[in-house]
Amino acid sequence: MTLNLPGLDRRQPATSGPEARDARLTLSLSGTNLERAGDYNQRIVLQAIRLTDETTRSDLARVTGLTPPTIVNITKRLIEMGLVKPAGRLQGKRGQPAMRIVIDPDGAFAIGLNIDRDHITLVTLDLAGKIRSRHTREIAFALPETVVGHVREILPGLLEEGGIDRARILGVGIALPDDLGRISLPHRPKEYDAWEGIDLGALLGDVLPWPLHADNDAASAALGEVHLGNGIALPSFFYLLISAGLGGGLVIDRSYVRGADSRSGEIWAMPDPARGEGANVQDTVSLSALYARLEAAGHDVTEPDALVGDSPDREAVILRWLDDAAAALVQPLIAVNCLINPAAILIGGRLPGKLVDGLVERLNARMAGVRLPAVAPVQRAGAADDASAIGAAIIPFLDHILPSESILMQAGR
Repeated sequence: MTLNLPGLDRRQPATSGPEARDARLTLSLSGTNLERAGDYNQRIVLQAIRLTDETTRSDLARVTGLTPPTIVNITKRLIEMGLVKPAGRLQGKRGQPAMRIVIDPDGAFAIGLNIDRDHITLVTLDLAGKIRSRHTREIAFALPETVVGHVREILPGLLEEGGIDRARILGVGIALPDDLGRISLPHRPKEYDAWEGIDLGALLGDVLPWPLHADNDAASAALGEVHLGNGIALPSFFYLLISAGLGGGLVIDRSYVRGADSRSGEIWAMPDPARGEGANVQDTVSLSALYARLEAAGHDVTEPDALVGDSPDREAVILRWLDDAAAALVQPLIAVNCLINPAAILIGGRLPGKLVDGLVERLNARMAGVRLPAVAPVQRAGAADDASAIGAAIIPFLDHILPSESILMQAGR
C-alpha cells in the first residue's frame, strides 16, 4: 500500500518520530556520500518546482546553483517518478524553445491526522500543497479505540472525495499534544490515561497501512506554517497554538528547533503569578479555560457557535477572557523576544479568527509598552483551524521527497 518510486528512499520504521528529521541537531560531525548528496539535490529541485507555477531547466539551474547537465538528469528522473510533468515549450526569440516544467499534484499524497482533547481531524494533501479533503469530528477526550473506529469509518470517503490514489500515498502524519494522557484539563475522564505511552503504530497500523510519522501538535502546526503559511516571508518565528491546551513551536531559518529534550516551546507550563502559586499560563490561555468560564456563567458550550457572542453576557465573558489571556501572555512573550528574537509571533489553532484578531490586537498593544531591545509583532498564523493536521500531512513529504538537512547526515544503520 506504499508508494514505491524509483529513487525514493523508504528505508525507515513503520512508525517514526521527529528524530530523523532533526539529526542535524544531534550529530556534531557527520559526512555525506554521493547517494545522499544526489538525493538532497533532487529534493531541492523538486521543491524549487513546487514553489513556482511553472519553470524551466535554465531557471532551475539559476535558482539552485546546480549545473545544467545535473538539472537535466534530475528533471528526467522526477518526470519518470511522476512527481513533475512537462507543460509544453516556452517560445523564445531565438534558439530551441525551453520546456516548461510543473509539479504534478497527483504525483504524491499524504494524510494528516490530528488527535486532541476536543476533536479528531483528518486531511489529505497533494504534492502541490493543496488540501484535497478534510473532516473534523468535535468530540471530547476521544479514547484510542474511538479514534481507530472514526478513522476506519471516515477514511474511505475522504480518499474518494479527494481523488487520492492509495498507491501514491507517501505516509500519514499524526499530530497530538505531548503528555496527552497525563495533563489534567477540565472534564478529563480517568480512562483518558489510556493515551499515556501508547504505541501509535500498533493502534493505527491496520486502518492506516502506510508509514506513520508522529509529532507534537504545535510542532506540526509550525511546520505547516513554514511550508504553507508565512514561512516564506518569515524564516524565523515563534508559534502559539491555542487549542484545548496551549502549545508553542520555535522555527529558526525555516527549521523547527526542538531543544535538548525535544521539549522546546512548552509555553503552557510557564507560571502565571496573577492566578496564584502553582498556576500556569495554560490555565488561562486555552479553549478549555475559556469554555470553563462560559460554563461557570451558565452558557451551553456544546453548541457549534459556543464562542459567538450572541448575548451581552456571553460576549462579556469572552472579552474578559481575551483581556486575561493577553495579560497572562505578556511575561512569556517578553522571554521569547529576549531569548529568541523571532521575526514574528504567530497565533494559530482552533480559536475562531475573530477572537485571534482580538488577542493579537491586545498583545500588540501591551507589548508596545514594554521596553525591550526588540519586540516581534504578533500576527494571526496563515494556516487555518486545521493547522496541526495540515502540518502533520506535510511531514511524510519532508521525510521522503522534500529538502531536509538530516538526509545529508551519514548516520550508522
